[in-house]
Amino acid sequence: MSMLVDTTIWSLALRRRTSELNRRERLLVQEWASLVEAGRILLIGPIRQEILSGIRRESDFLAVRTRLSAFGCIEILPEDYDQAAAFFNVCRGKGFAGTAIDLLICAVAARADVPIFTTDEDFARYAKFLPIRLHKLPEIPD
Repeated sequence: MSMLVDTTIWSLALRRRTSELNRRERLLVQEWASLVEAGRILLIGPIRQEILSGIRRESDFLAVRTRLSAFGCIEILPEDYDQAAAFFNVCRGKGFAGTAIDLLICAVAARADVPIFTTDEDFARYAKFLPIRLHKLPEIPD
């Protein structure tokens, strides 16, 4: 099954040295690598933009951009923005507010019926009230 991989996972995999990662983070990067090998990773434009933002050297930027083109991209539809706003209202009614991009990710993932792979704790809160699924790894001891 394919899944929508959030920027937090991409950052671990692409921007951090393996020697800087703790055991849990190394396991997350290994999971990401296995998903890459299996061709199971999907992106949306805002995540792609976040991945590419902040790359200082143009040659690195071009190399990452080229590599990202190998991954499937879920098109964002106009109704996804409406659903993201509705999701914002649900969350706000439960006492917390999500970011516009997080809730757009939730809306697209819900429509495409794909889980979200992230380390962002906010998504666990969203999942309590929204029809989204999160990619779960087996319990990872610290």
